[in-house]
Amino acid sequence: MYTNEMLESMKKVEANREANAALEPRRMTAEEKDALLRAYHPDYKEGEEFVHLLVGPNKGDKVPKELGALLQGKSRVNPAEIDLSSPDYDVDVLIIGGGGAGASAAIEADNAGAKVMVVTKLRMGDANTMMAEGGIQAADKPNDSPAIHYLDAFGGGHFAAKPELLRTLVTEAPEAIQWLNNLGVEFDKAPDGTMITTHGGGTSRKRMHAAKDYSGAEIMRTLRDEVLNRGIPVVDFTAAIEILKDEKGCAAGAVLLNMETKEILIARAKTVVIATGGAGRLHYQGFPTSNHYGATADGLVLAYRAGAKLLYADTLQYHPTGAAFPEQIFGALVTEKVRSLGAKLINADGECFMHPLETRDVSAASIIRECSDRGKGVKTGDGYGVWLDTPMIEMKGGEGTIEKRIPAMLRMFAKYDIDIRKQPILVYPTLHYQNGGIDITADCESGVENLFVAGEAVGGIHGRNRLMGNSLLDVVVFGRNAGRNAALRSKDVTVGALSLEHVNTFEKACEEAGIHSDVVSPKLLPDYRRK
Repeated sequence: MYTNEMLESMKKVEANREANAALEPRRMTAEEKDALLRAYHPDYKEGEEFVHLLVGPNKGDKVPKELGALLQGKSRVNPAEIDLSSPDYDVDVLIIGGGGAGASAAIEADNAGAKVMVVTKLRMGDANTMMAEGGIQAADKPNDSPAIHYLDAFGGGHFAAKPELLRTLVTEAPEAIQWLNNLGVEFDKAPDGTMITTHGGGTSRKRMHAAKDYSGAEIMRTLRDEVLNRGIPVVDFTAAIEILKDEKGCAAGAVLLNMETKEILIARAKTVVIATGGAGRLHYQGFPTSNHYGATADGLVLAYRAGAKLLYADTLQYHPTGAAFPEQIFGALVTEKVRSLGAKLINADGECFMHPLETRDVSAASIIRECSDRGKGVKTGDGYGVWLDTPMIEMKGGEGTIEKRIPAMLRMFAKYDIDIRKQPILVYPTLHYQNGGIDITADCESGVENLFVAGEAVGGIHGRNRLMGNSLLDVVVFGRNAGRNAALRSKDVTVGALSLEHVNTFEKACEEAGIHSDVVSPKLLPDYRRK
């Protein structure tokens, strides 16, 4: 299966393994990191990869061209043809999205006594939460604190995070872990019951809690079961295609589309929570993605057309280690935990070219530099990659470490006759996380009254780069808060006459700006048909 070039390069990796395993690469200085990012990271490109918005709350801001086309695209509905007089659903809290944030919101809103409903365009649990592998951060050990966690995350995000959001994230993290543990999440634990924690890129303490290397799946399984066991209504295969407002301009529900029958349904709600996740399936700049099939930035489009402002919509996280070979798993996530356990990144000449636990944006840019300007990438059928020398893990941790700590990685590559205990694997950056999103206040409310947001659809929690383990954390912390706050608000809300006039207003603004788009948004699902 390997090419001769790959085999020759692999020999160099094997010959240098002991020396590279003993090597302690230095970390880059702040100046070196800044120069590297500006030269090689996709977010820093200046060209046709980005457009400037011509309408809406973020008029003039730079966004990826794929997102810009959707934000300024045509609505899927003609307001004149939609009957809003007799809603199909009438609830206190409508939650759009069935991932970790949506499930956490549903549980807490239900705890608060609200009448809750979840709508999701695929199935409950079909979400990026399910795809997360490495772990979830929380400063709950004696040598750690939320203050140290804050400093790690703030610096890792280039000091761009909204302080009030990041403060909430780190201070509520220990309680979030305990909440998940009490719900039944099977975290890795020592024989005495102490939770096992490890380092992640950019962390100064071991605060990564994990369930082997399927942490997201374990968390999502537990949250989904809790939602279903409570009897909270979940409407699967039903997408929100517009936010409804009332005559006061407050969010008041959503127009829904049955993905199978194409039937239009109306949900009236006193408050709405957007928990629609990320955008990897838009394949910005042609990158592969680790994201689930429905990650198409729907929440950003819905909120923007309703009048909510976005924050840092120009910045994405390219996970440094997506599978680059074989092609059947091109772009699939290779968890950062592989590096936290001891594997190092090695170029085609068998050289260790960077510290294995730099922040994700720095790591991704380093790999791109190695494969481009330095010409030290390994050619694959889909481009280039560098080696992630997984056999180092068992050199460091002993035989059986890989099977015990990262069994999902072992199985994924074993399907293609690659034994990661004995062979290195080829990796290259893959679209992983939407750093930017909808701008919210400390109580999770957007710029549209009664429209709350949680999870990956939020912008500003992490700044312009996210550390490993803080995404599973934010879906729980902000999902819970959004659910509680939306339920509390709903007690004082009287919904007025439903309206889609904001859709007409936005369309008129596009016309006046000279935008004549054939792009229909939200996208809902990617289209991989051959043209």
